[in-house]
Amino acid sequence: MAVCPQVEVRPSSGRLIVAAIGVLGLALVTAPSASAQAPAVPRSQRFEAAVHAYEVADAAKPEPRGAILLAGDSQFYRWKTLHEDLPGYTVVNRGIDSFETSDLVHYADRLVLPYKPRLIVLHTGGNDVNNGKSAETILADFKAFVAIVRAAMPDVPIAFTSITPSPGRWEQAPRRKIANDLVKRYIATQPKLLYIDLWDAMLTPDGQPREDIWVADRIHPNQAGYRIRVAIMKPILGPPR
Repeated sequence: MAVCPQVEVRPSSGRLIVAAIGVLGLALVTAPSASAQAPAVPRSQRFEAAVHAYEVADAAKPEPRGAILLAGDSQFYRWKTLHEDLPGYTVVNRGIDSFETSDLVHYADRLVLPYKPRLIVLHTGGNDVNNGKSAETILADFKAFVAIVRAAMPDVPIAFTSITPSPGRWEQAPRRKIANDLVKRYIATQPKLLYIDLWDAMLTPDGQPREDIWVADRIHPNQAGYRIRVAIMKPILGPPR
């Protein structure tokens, strides 16, 4: 068999540059991006560390059963004056920053059921609205949470705290009011469900959000804001115990 002699071809420098650019372009098109190589953490796992931290704390020092349980988002998580504002009450706070109602459903068996509370008080919905969820979705998630609790503790009262009118998210006020109203109307048809309405108490006489009851971000309450909550909540909490 005849063997073809090898011929050394020396393309011009211009051709080399064009070829190199072509190869580089192909690599950029076909290579996966950094974000594709590092998939986002599933939402159901975003709060695993926070939930686990509560479980570790409970293992070291168990919380009392039969307490008032606060569950929900940052408005509970950041309530640092809780025991000062509710002296004499036995309260377990299991708020988690950025929680949505669906997250509460996902973690109910770990954040709520183990405590066997005498009353559950929720605060969720603000992050739901902020992240584009509809009022109908918030209601559906609330119903799912109630179903989980009812299956394990049929008689425990569950109170839903209204989404608040914070000035930092005032452009969302119409959607927040719709969500509040939908949940409120559903609660009115159900036994042992309660609605805690904070909306009007946090507005000025002309219907604007008060600026004096929030911290600097204008989203989270200061102690004056929490004391408005306490005053409205107390009738359903009963006497301190």
